Amino acid sequence: MALQLRVYVPPHPLIKHWLGVARDAATPSVLFRSAMTELGRWLTYEAIRDWLPVVETSIETPLGSSAATFINPEIPVAIVPILRAGLALLEGSQALLPLASVYHIGFVRNEETLEPSCYLNKFPESFNAQTRILVSEPMLATGGTMLSAMAELTQRGIDPALVRIISVVAAPQALQKLAEAYPALTIYTATIDEGLNDQGFIVPGLGDAGDRTFGT
Repeated sequence: MALQLRVYVPPHPLIKHWLGVARDAATPSVLFRSAMTELGRWLTYEAIRDWLPVVETSIETPLGSSAATFINPEIPVAIVPILRAGLALLEGSQALLPLASVYHIGFVRNEETLEPSCYLNKFPESFNAQTRILVSEPMLATGGTMLSAMAELTQRGIDPALVRIISVVAAPQALQKLAEAYPALTIYTATIDEGLNDQGFIVPGLGDAGDRTFGT
């Protein structure tokens, strides 16, 4: 059976609430950051539900024996925020994955060609093949940045089937490109919007997530 990109839009009311806060042009930067932190938290919660490796064992309670399930500490887990906007979701993700390593990668987009170029890459030369990677990228617009990030990850031994992407707003154009290039991926997004404008921004979207997060 051929692999097919899986895209989930969780119906959680808190995700919907904080998406509305983030979308609102009247939301000040300090509240926008709070909204992004909460979206990072709840999207991560949904994304790791059946993804984290576990071990089954038994323990002794004060009253007897009991089966127990624990997160397997021997399987590496890493968070990859795509700079700079991906940092906005990082705090929420780390609250649920406090032991995960964090690897940064940064891209800047040429506003004329809409093509990304990498200005920072803190990935190791290779990853453990079992590593689970959570990528945080608030906006999946043209898909170019995520394709470049995935290329860097797969070149270092990461299996796309073990990658989860969390995004606040996704455009059909990005999802189509990712489906063609990496059909084993799984994406969790708060919403899928109509499409892109002439400048490559998602419509209706929420504006520039990086600028709104950092007040620039």
